[in-house]
Amino acid sequence: MRPFAFFVAALLAIAPVPMSAQSGASAVKKIGFIGDSYVRNHREPVENTWHYKFAKKHGMEYYNYGRNGNCIALDLKQWGTGMYQRYKDMRDDLDYIVVIAGHNDASRGRLDSIGIDTFKQRLSVLCEGLIEKYPHGKIFFFTPWACDDFVGSPRQRVVDAMIEVVGSYGIPVFDAARHSNIFVRSEQFRKIYFQGGKGTDTAHLNSRGHDRFLPVAEHFLMQYIGQ
Repeated sequence: MRPFAFFVAALLAIAPVPMSAQSGASAVKKIGFIGDSYVRNHREPVENTWHYKFAKKHGMEYYNYGRNGNCIALDLKQWGTGMYQRYKDMRDDLDYIVVIAGHNDASRGRLDSIGIDTFKQRLSVLCEGLIEKYPHGKIFFFTPWACDDFVGSPRQRVVDAMIEVVGSYGIPVFDAARHSNIFVRSEQFRKIYFQGGKGTDTAHLNSRGHDRFLPVAEHFLMQYIGQ
């Protein structure tokens, strides 16, 4: 071997190996979203959602555990086991876990059927279960949007219970009812930013609506995830 070639080979032999190569693991982070039709995106493609776009923008592996009609605290024959148990089906190696839920718990008299104390208790089960399942993960919650006659409504009770209970575990929770910049109570707004284009959908953003909410959600998440 020529002297120069020998010198280069020697340097390569002692050069540090990148951390990703040392560990044999990918540096790509995994992010999972669990929730109801807000997460499943109802009748439009998941690729239209702000959370899918967020994951792709930041180079993350994206996992969607949304189920239309699903609740946090109720088990429903048509819509499946509540998230307080269903979280166990999520993969074990997620780096970031985002819960977007509560809309269905507040709908159709369901909150009154179980009571706010049971809702809080099962929400606590979900929080504790996620912390135990993901001790190295970062966990986040998003409340549902506001609604007509929000003050004093079951929706407000669910939102405030989420802020209280989730926050008591040190888990960041975003109050989407009050700070989302999504004006659900406006029919004209819904015609532009909600699915269907008729102003009758009060829950599900269209692609344009997801684009509007993306920077709001991104700002919230990146405070904790970092650049």
